Amino acid sequence: MELWLAVGRSVIKASTPLLLGTLGGIYIERSGVLNLGAEGLMIVGAVTGFVVAVNTGNPALGVLAAALASMMLALVYGVFVVTLRANQVVSGLALTMFGLGISSLMGKEYVGIPAPHLPPVPIPILSRAPIVGRLLFSHDPLVYTSLILTILLWFILYKTRVGMAVRAVGEAPAAADAMGVNVYRVRYACLALGGALIGVAGAYLSLSYIPAWTEGLTAGRGWVVVALTVFSMWDPLRALLGAYLYGGVEVLQYHLQPYGVPPALLSTLPYLATIAVLCVISREAVRKRIGAPAALGKPYTREV
Repeated sequence: MELWLAVGRSVIKASTPLLLGTLGGIYIERSGVLNLGAEGLMIVGAVTGFVVAVNTGNPALGVLAAALASMMLALVYGVFVVTLRANQVVSGLALTMFGLGISSLMGKEYVGIPAPHLPPVPIPILSRAPIVGRLLFSHDPLVYTSLILTILLWFILYKTRVGMAVRAVGEAPAAADAMGVNVYRVRYACLALGGALIGVAGAYLSLSYIPAWTEGLTAGRGWVVVALTVFSMWDPLRALLGAYLYGGVEVLQYHLQPYGVPPALLSTLPYLATIAVLCVISREAVRKRIGAPAALGKPYTREV
């Protein structure tokens, strides 16, 4: 029982950064902006959160700094793809390369240094329940936050005027503009929100899941977020399912190694998934079939 309990807790921890990042990716892409820079945003959040937490001794400040850093980087990306209407595939890949490079430079002096990690916050009464209490109600605050955000962001997206505006901008920006919705403002707002969430996902990796800094810490998880965004069909509730499925597979690979399953098998999945995503978004018929936003990846120019 203790083994399965430990595995269950590990799955939840492994899934949390994927869920946070996918929620951010959903809002970015629902507004019509392609999110191929998630790996860069995530690793910038990871190194920023780690550096701030080490220097202040406060992991909460590290998480906040990670959100702000990745948000600012996402807004810079927005200047290129929203305002200047640059190619979103090329710009997204450039964002990832920039993030990997700047994180390597920022984290160079912090390799091997221990960081203050996010402490678990058991929920009163519920955490005392046998088995279930330890499995579900004895985690750090970001685990609970990710689950609350899943429900909240689903509600906003499908049950509010704000969500309707986001979906309209991603489906038919010209029509949304004609109805008085500021397409550029909505896309920048979604980039800010999505960038912040992906940054927090990175901070969770460096301050909780792997409380340390090493170069390439995200190990392709940003690409997994890109794939999970498509897998979830741009729906926050489905993102919860996808993130926990992949998190479970990630954890199980370590337990399957004694049975001859090569660990390199799963390490290739993020890149295979990215190739699949690029194939999907390049074919209009496939995009429509899986419910992709109609304007995804297409720059918008307002008619005068």
